[in-house]
Amino acid sequence: MPDVTPQAPPAFHLLAKPTGAVCNLDCKYCFFLSKDRLYPGSDFRMSDAVLERYIQQLLESHRTPEVTVAWQGGEPTLMGLDFFERSIEYVDKHRRPGQQVMYTLQTNGTRLDDAWCEFFKKHGFLIGLSVDGPRELHDAYRVNKGGAGTFDQVMRGAALLKKHGVDFNVLCTVHAANADHPLEVYRFFRDELGARHLQFIPIVERVTEQLLPVANQGWGERPGGERPLYTQAGNRVTDRSVKPEQYGRFLCILFEEWVRRDIGTVYVQMFDATLGAYVGQYSLCIFSPTCGNALALEHNGDLYACDHYVEPDYLLGNIQEKSLVEMVASDKQRRFGGDKQETLPRYCRECPVRFACNGGCPRERFLTTPGGEPGLNYLCAGYKLFFTHVDRPMRLMAGLLERDRAPSELMRLYAQEDAERSREAFSKAGRNDPCPCGSGSKFKRCHG
Repeated sequence: MPDVTPQAPPAFHLLAKPTGAVCNLDCKYCFFLSKDRLYPGSDFRMSDAVLERYIQQLLESHRTPEVTVAWQGGEPTLMGLDFFERSIEYVDKHRRPGQQVMYTLQTNGTRLDDAWCEFFKKHGFLIGLSVDGPRELHDAYRVNKGGAGTFDQVMRGAALLKKHGVDFNVLCTVHAANADHPLEVYRFFRDELGARHLQFIPIVERVTEQLLPVANQGWGERPGGERPLYTQAGNRVTDRSVKPEQYGRFLCILFEEWVRRDIGTVYVQMFDATLGAYVGQYSLCIFSPTCGNALALEHNGDLYACDHYVEPDYLLGNIQEKSLVEMVASDKQRRFGGDKQETLPRYCRECPVRFACNGGCPRERFLTTPGGEPGLNYLCAGYKLFFTHVDRPMRLMAGLLERDRAPSELMRLYAQEDAERSREAFSKAGRNDPCPCGSGSKFKRCHG
C-alpha cells in the first residue's frame, strides 16, 4: 500500500468515465459531450491496464472499510458487459480483507437488457437512471443521434431494472422544459415509475456572450464534427437553463407534496441534504463548506479536480504516472477545495441561509452581489427561496431526530394544520362556495 500523506482524506468520491464523453444519445443540455475535443483521435475506451490500475489504486487509497466504485459517462454501458465483469475480477484481486466494495453506475437506460440487469443484481449495483419526467418533458431535450425522443427506450430499461429487482435512483435534470411542472414530474416518478430515491439536478449551462448563439443549439454532434469545448467561463446561460427563482419554486412545490405524505417512503436528495445541514452534516459537496473530495477519472487515466471541471486547467495528472492518493492530496487539489470557502463573498457570508448552501457549487458562482462583489451563485435567489420556505419544517424534523424520533411524524402535524385551515376556510366562505384553488370542488383539498 502506498504511503498516505496526512493531507489525504480517508475516503473520497471518484467518478470513472470509461467511455469519456462518448454517448449513444445527444441530449441537448449535455455539455460533457463536448469534452471529446480534449482527446482528438482517441477511441474513448478505457484499456484493461488503466482499469486494473484504477481499481487497485482506488482500493489502496481508502482508509475506510467501505469503498464505492462509481461509473459514469458519456454512457458507460457502451463498454460492454465484459468490461464490467473484468472490473469485478480486479476488485476481488486487489481488495483488502474486510474491505467492502459497493458499485454504482449512471446510465440513460436505453441499452439495458436482461443480461445487464442480472449482472447488476448479482453484484448489488445501485443504478442511477436518467429520466426528466413524463414523455413530453423527457423528450424535450433527451434525444438520440437522430433528434428523436428517448422516453420509450428509457421506460423499457426501467421496467427491466424493476423486473430483476435492481436498486435504482432517478436522476432528473431541471430545465426550461420541465421546471414549471414540478408535481407532474414528481408524481410520475412516484406513482407511475415507482421510484423511491430521486435527485433533481438544475441545468445551468454557463457560457460567454460570444458562445451563447452556438450553445443554444445544443452540445450534440454537428455537421463536420465540430462543436465548441465547454469550459467554466462566462456569465450568461443558455435558453435551456433553469432560472433561479424557477428552480426555487420547483423545489418548494415538491416539498409541500413530499412533507405531507412521503417522508420516510420517498427520498429526495435535496431534502435529505438540507435536513443534514440542520444537524451539522453535509452529504452533498455543493453545499459543504469546502469541496475537493469528488473527482473525475477519464478513460485514459487522467484525473480531474471535479466532474464539472474536466478541462485542462484542472487536470491533476494521470494514474499511470502518479499515484491516485498523491494527486487527491496534492496542494493543487486542496487549494481547489479550499477556494470554495476562501472566495465566498461577504454578501454570502452574512446570509441567514449560508449554513445550508455555503455558496453552492463554485461552477455556478459567476454573478456579482448587489454590492458588486464577484462570486455570487447564479442559483442564489432560488436557494434563498427554498431554504427560507422549508426552515420551520426542517427545524421540526431536526428536533425529532435529536429525540430519536422519526421525521415522518411531521406528516401528522401537517395533517392537523391542514384540517384546521380547511375548517376555517369552510367557516368563512360558506357551504356553497367553491374551493379557492379555482377547481370548483366544494371544500375538498384538491389543489397542490
